[in-house]
Amino acid sequence: MLANKEVLVMAGELFMHAVRQHGATLLPVDSEHNAIFQSLPADFGRGLAACGVEKILLTASGGPFRNTPLAELSGVTPDAACAHPNWVMGRKISVDSATMMNKGLEVIEAHWIFAAPPEMIQVVVHPQSVIHSAVQYADGSVLAQLGNPDMRTPIAYALAYPERVAAGVEPLDLFKIARLDFFEPDFERFRCLQLAYDVLREGGTASAILNAANEVAVAAFLDGRLSFLGIARLNEALLAALPARPEGSLEDVLAADIEARRLASQMILEKRFS
Repeated sequence: MLANKEVLVMAGELFMHAVRQHGATLLPVDSEHNAIFQSLPADFGRGLAACGVEKILLTASGGPFRNTPLAELSGVTPDAACAHPNWVMGRKISVDSATMMNKGLEVIEAHWIFAAPPEMIQVVVHPQSVIHSAVQYADGSVLAQLGNPDMRTPIAYALAYPERVAAGVEPLDLFKIARLDFFEPDFERFRCLQLAYDVLREGGTASAILNAANEVAVAAFLDGRLSFLGIARLNEALLAALPARPEGSLEDVLAADIEARRLASQMILEKRFS
């Protein structure tokens, strides 16, 4: 079971090599990736295209600021950023959801778990958080996993796999839900999401640099040392300042992580971003 997306964001190539080397089955606990896993055929490891998969539809709520005017985002407070409309989560991941960096990290996670190229992973904003993700097939079918936003469901699935057990989750009432909405993500509003796609295409240690920079930026935002919009600005500046290197070993990844954290902290201390 894997419940920590950061290990794949930082060292996905190394981690998945170890999974394949030992003939293991990786069971994702993240609700979106768990939903994708459930929506794929059991033999998806032979290749998504070979299984008739055209696209992975990775859903996102859009966070608390999906409809907030861009001009107002500069004044976002930590408490406002942590008020997720659907999920009860910790402060760091709540901020990541507000910037959609969390969804960006999940794009990278999906790439490694399912061997999906970036262009095969489409983020779909779905405010109700009822469809946790879906898979689109060549014959026009779309298979999706639905449920109330409750982490007990994917946890129970992973623990009991391949069986099903009661998780104590309230059954989904489609009549109460009544409607499901879908929107394209705004990459101008959610710059962090675009950065995640960028580092995924770049490869090497780029995603480790982004992850480290973002962790430092979010901590500074929560401490009142960086603005909400400063998170994306700092992340982008770090990616421009630190060149990605091949992910040849765990030492390469850790070195990139350390250097990114050092430089990000220095930039915040020098107040380069508001």
